[in-house]
Amino acid sequence: MNKNYYAVLMAGGVGSRFWPISTTENPKQFHDMLGAGDTLIQKTFKRLNKFVPTENILILTNERYNDLVLEQLPLVKQEQVVLEPAMRNTAPCILYAALKIQKMNPNGVMIVAPSDHWIEDEEAFAADVTTCFKKCEKEAVLCTLGITPSFPNTGFGYIEYEKQSDAGLKKVHQFREKPDYDTAKEFLAQGNFLWNAGIFMWSVTTIVSAFESFQKDQYELFKAGMPYYNTTDEAAFIKENYPKAANISIDYAILENSKSIFVLPATFDWNDLGTWGSLYDKLDKDTHNNAVVNSKVIAADASGNMIRSSKDKVVVVDGLKDYIIVDKEEVLLIYPKAKEQDIKQVLNTVKEKFGDQYA
Repeated sequence: MNKNYYAVLMAGGVGSRFWPISTTENPKQFHDMLGAGDTLIQKTFKRLNKFVPTENILILTNERYNDLVLEQLPLVKQEQVVLEPAMRNTAPCILYAALKIQKMNPNGVMIVAPSDHWIEDEEAFAADVTTCFKKCEKEAVLCTLGITPSFPNTGFGYIEYEKQSDAGLKKVHQFREKPDYDTAKEFLAQGNFLWNAGIFMWSVTTIVSAFESFQKDQYELFKAGMPYYNTTDEAAFIKENYPKAANISIDYAILENSKSIFVLPATFDWNDLGTWGSLYDKLDKDTHNNAVVNSKVIAADASGNMIRSSKDKVVVVDGLKDYIIVDKEEVLLIYPKAKEQDIKQVLNTVKEKFGDQYA
């Protein structure tokens, strides 16, 4: 296994569209969403650990999830858990992790990957990442993996690459915001657009230099911590300085400014598992197209439903079509799949009416 390979696993999100299973105290990455035996973060760690040494995997997460990370990933040591004392989007935490890695190994190349994606062909994933790593080792470039669109999805950002690009890694022309439906159809018709999966690869030298060029204040703020990173003084420095960081995504901070970005069309199946509907799409279905996790279901005149309960609970459904049915100890959600994007608003209403303990 290459000792210069590092992984930064992003595990700080709340995943509110998976409420009521995903909560502020125990978000979706720490749940076995598919009933497959591993939580999403465990599955992601194992996938990365096939080509990245165990000790080279860092977990970026909020302070409140430290114990959950250590409990679910017993191979990980405390010093591999990089804790954010404040929510500041993706750019500050990626720079922080890159500087820690750079201090450990100036020759390091790193992948930044979300902890809650579902990837089936893990060998293809490893091969794609390694292709990008090899380019990043030789050239001062930023790489990303793009997903070939299967339909005009309005929920993803898109990556437009230059049409004259060679096979394999392609030069990125620009990143495009989440489009409306007509624009998404136009993207697909043009043939040089990929979904942005939020998976990035670069050398630590290249990404730190990019911050120095495009986010000078952010760079100076975190660069001042170099004497403290990977020592017992790191936590005190971060506690004092991290909240001063600008709240900005890596896309806005770096990717939209850089002219040296390449995208590799992924050769693996991918699902971002962002909503109950995306989970429904990923799961096996019964003869009436109901997707079932944990439950023992009796269904009559019921089809297209996403059904999840505590393990082995008997769930009887009659006369419901295309609904999300999630039964948790203190919350029961019965909600149309077509309105799944409104679950965040439902959660806010529940908090206002009944309190934060349900969130």
